[in-house]
Amino acid sequence: MGRYRRLAGALTALIVLGTLAWGAGGPAGGQEVLKIGAPLAATGADAREGALTKQGYDLWVETVNTRGGIMVGGTAYRAQILYYDDQSKPQISAELTDKLINQDHVRFLLGPYGSPATFADAAIAEKYKTPMVESNGAARRIFQQGYKYIFGVLSPADEYASAMLKAAVSLRPRPETVAILSADDLFSLEVANAAKDWAEHNNVKVLYFQKYPVNTPDLSAALTSIKSLHPDVLIGSGHLQESLLIMKQAQTLAVNAKFFGFTVGPTTPDFAKSLGPTAEGVFASSQWTPDVKYSGPIFGSAQDWARLFQIRYGAVPDYHNAESSAGALTLQLAIEKAGGLDPQKVRDVLASLDVVTFYGRIKFNAEGLDVYKPMVAVQIQHGRVVTVWPAEVASAKAVYPTPPWNARQ
Repeated sequence: MGRYRRLAGALTALIVLGTLAWGAGGPAGGQEVLKIGAPLAATGADAREGALTKQGYDLWVETVNTRGGIMVGGTAYRAQILYYDDQSKPQISAELTDKLINQDHVRFLLGPYGSPATFADAAIAEKYKTPMVESNGAARRIFQQGYKYIFGVLSPADEYASAMLKAAVSLRPRPETVAILSADDLFSLEVANAAKDWAEHNNVKVLYFQKYPVNTPDLSAALTSIKSLHPDVLIGSGHLQESLLIMKQAQTLAVNAKFFGFTVGPTTPDFAKSLGPTAEGVFASSQWTPDVKYSGPIFGSAQDWARLFQIRYGAVPDYHNAESSAGALTLQLAIEKAGGLDPQKVRDVLASLDVVTFYGRIKFNAEGLDVYKPMVAVQIQHGRVVTVWPAEVASAKAVYPTPPWNARQ
């Protein structure tokens, strides 16, 4: 209990926020309630992505409860998610995961936002043998610890890199060179290293490879160096604020690439809204778009889920929203198939689960990672995010090469 006393002053308001403002409803009409824990960023560097994650979780809660709840044997349980703000800090996320298990007595967990927090929380879930289905931690390292209670529904981090570069080399004229900028965090470095490896094995010359501190306020020196090298492709591996920074400074410095691509950022509504015309033509990898051809239980097709999201939130969803609903749905399906609330039985069902959902195929390998769902590449065109690769799910043709800054209107 010492760690909670240490945090008492700092987290009192935080815990109030989690249990009250972030609560997802209570029992109705005497119906049994199934509480699920989720430490999730409401403040700090990952707050925006945390909010997108929460939207996906909450849409699942509302949908499943409207349909009568989670059916466990002959009993219907009303779903409730207990949220706590982890302040975008992995250590706090881990301590709150501990609290959810040992003080709130949740039997199941949904993941936080981001690979660092997921990595920290997975160790706690493993310690207490509490199944965690996570949707927003793609680093392979999370799944290389020998853990048996962590299950990730998203494609691994290295797929972000290959999706963008595969899309790039499908274009004409074929790009021949690439510059790679990466935030110095678990997820971003995995993506960047995979991008470098893929490029070197597929005849794309790596002209520049550099990492920078997370949440850096200035990348002008790195971008000036990149400008002098004239790469065909510029890959930014980081998160929303970092992708915004790179594009703003690339415009200011007139860094011209034929293909600007980012791992996280362009798919969120904030990117095009913040950058306006500067966002035009930017590419990104994406775990999901409404154009994919999947369909499954509860939500129906990808298009059905997207319509439901738009009705609820008045906005076009991005993949963070979708993968978060998919993670919660996966936990629901496992609980229902297990026919009970025993964590070990639910864990065993998760390990053998094989189902196609609106988000894609959910099937975990021995490490708990979903390696069966491919990624897509998207581009911002006329202020909208459209799918441009692969061809079988593309809703638009890629606009390429990106015109130089002085030729843009």
